[in-house]
Amino acid sequence: MNKLDRFAEIIAAYSRHGWQLRRVLMMVEGAEIRESDKALFEGLAIDQAPMDALWFSRPSPNSREAWELRLVAETPYALFEAFESDETEEQREEVRREMEARMREYTTKE
Repeated sequence: MNKLDRFAEIIAAYSRHGWQLRRVLMMVEGAEIRESDKALFEGLAIDQAPMDALWFSRPSPNSREAWELRLVAETPYALFEAFESDETEEQREEVRREMEARMREYTTKE
């Protein structure tokens, strides 16, 4: 399975369960994809990163919002966080940066 097929498979699986694609992280060599393939990412910008990963979100119980960072690899791996409704976007972004750092650490240990 090529990289774009793996991205498509993961996006479809998350969409079936109510998750919305929010961000796309892609390694430098994959960040320059064909225009025809960009529709897969729902018009989102592709951020260059040291790993291939997707950010998804969906509403969570008790007025919270769930975010999941999913590694795009043969072996499934994801990090999850549920944000309270009173958390600021700055607080949320700080947590998301920490999650990306943990994901980078995980991918470099493999």
